Amino acid sequence: MGKPRKKDLPDLTHLAAPALKVSVTTVPENGKANDAVRDMLATAIGIAPSQWELVRGATARDKLFHVTRA
Repeated sequence: MGKPRKKDLPDLTHLAAPALKVSVTTVPENGKANDAVRDMLATAIGIAPSQWELVRGATARDKLFHVTRA
């Protein structure tokens, strides 16, 4: 998979088990970058953003998300 040309699209080119390396261009302030990652995961996997919970890494580069299915 190639890198997206548009500046505002997430980069999904790196997949390393057991983690997925992604990058977003959103500014990391007030949780905006975390929301962008959550939205990107939701779109890519097909699970609503409201189902994704940020468990660890709110202010760190490494994040851990958990899917909360009802």
